[in-house]
Amino acid sequence: MPRSIACLLLLLATIPVGLAARFAPLHLSWFWAKYLGSALWAVALYWFIAALLPRLRSLALFCISGIAATLVELSRIFPEPHIDAFRLTLAGRFLLGRFFSVKNIAAYLLAIACTAWADTLFRPGASNAEAH
Repeated sequence: MPRSIACLLLLLATIPVGLAARFAPLHLSWFWAKYLGSALWAVALYWFIAALLPRLRSLALFCISGIAATLVELSRIFPEPHIDAFRLTLAGRFLLGRFFSVKNIAAYLLAIACTAWADTLFRPGASNAEAH
């Protein structure tokens, strides 16, 4: 199976899990209820970028995904009427969020790092040099 298709399937598997983490009555502890959705958003971002750029190594995908997630979070600090109006929609809440949090950036980077690590371990044809 081509890597881009595999990454797209992983993205499509991540999305409902992330939505469930945010909206289903899972009775999670406060910590998991607060950060699991953010972490899964970052995992989905990683798989989206990996699907678009399937030839990149996990480290490059980590860097691009981490920068993108951080920029999305930082964009919440600076008001922009069109983007702020979009943030009030359901799609805007899912894609961009509404409130800035440094802790979200930490959750994003940790989730992306774990995903990149797993991607390196399980990617067919990944070199041992990339895994270490």
